[in-house]
Amino acid sequence: MSNTATKLKARNVAFDWSRTPLHWVPGDPSTTHTINVLHLLLPAGERWFVHVYKQVLPYIHDERLREDVIGFIGQEAVHSQAHDDVLPQLKRLGLDPTPYTAQVDWLFEKLLGDRTLPPGRAQRWWLMERVALIAAIEHYTAFLGNWVLNAKALDDRDADPVMLDLLRWHGAEEVEHRSVAFDLFMHVDGGYRRRVRTWATAFSALVFLWQRGTRFFMENDPTLLDGKASFREFHRAGREGVLPTTGDMVRSIPRYLSRAYHPSQEGSTAQAQAYLAGSPGVHGKGA
Repeated sequence: MSNTATKLKARNVAFDWSRTPLHWVPGDPSTTHTINVLHLLLPAGERWFVHVYKQVLPYIHDERLREDVIGFIGQEAVHSQAHDDVLPQLKRLGLDPTPYTAQVDWLFEKLLGDRTLPPGRAQRWWLMERVALIAAIEHYTAFLGNWVLNAKALDDRDADPVMLDLLRWHGAEEVEHRSVAFDLFMHVDGGYRRRVRTWATAFSALVFLWQRGTRFFMENDPTLLDGKASFREFHRAGREGVLPTTGDMVRSIPRYLSRAYHPSQEGSTAQAQAYLAGSPGVHGKGA
C-alpha cells in the first residue's frame, strides 16, 4: 500500500542559465563541481528509472501505488530534462561534459539496460533487481533533497540563485515522492537479502561515479591550473555546511538497512511542498 500523502504530479519548470557562472558557489570550485556531478548522472539515470518503471507497471496490483508510480515517472522525466539543460551552459563556459556523460549513458543503457533473457523467471529476476536498485538510489536522492532544502550555508555563500532553485525544486520533489520506490519494491518483491545486495551495489556505484565525476570536472576546468578533487576538500565542505557531512552520509546507511526502515521517516513533505509553492522555476520566474 502506498504511503504517499498527496497526489504526485510533474511540474513545468523554467530556468535561465545565461547568468550562471562556472563556479556558482563563489570561490569554491570543489564544492561547485561536486554538486555539478548531478548534471552528469541524473539525465541518464532518471531516464533509466522511467524505462524500468514502465516495465513494472503490469506487476502493480494496488491502484493508489500505481497512481504514485505514474506520478513518479512524470516527475523523474522532468528532472532528467532540467539537468540536461544545464550541460550546454557548462560547455559554453569551457567545460565540455560529453566524455563523462557518454560513459554514464553506457552504464545505464547497456550495463543496466534490458537484457535478452528467457521469458519468465529470468526476465522477472532482472526487472526486480533493477526495481530494488532504484529503491536504494532513491534513499540517497531523498537524503540529498532533504539536505539541500536545509543547506543555509549555500545561501550564506551567495550561491547562484537559479542553480539553488533547480537543486531545491528537484530536492523537494525527491522528498515529496521519497516513499514511492521503496513501496514499489516492497509491493512487487520486498526480499531483504535483495534489498541489502542492491544497496551495496548502488552505494558503491554512486561513490565511484561521484568521485570520478568530481575529478573529471576539476581536471578539465579551464580556470584551474592544477585542479584536483580530494576527500579533504569534500570533508572541509561538509564541515562548512556547503556539502553533506561525511558523518551524515555514514549514518544514512544503517537506516536503509534496518528491517524497520521506511522512507516516510526521512525529511518533511510539508517543508518540500512549501518550497515548491514558492519556487521561481516552478512558477515560470526562473527564465
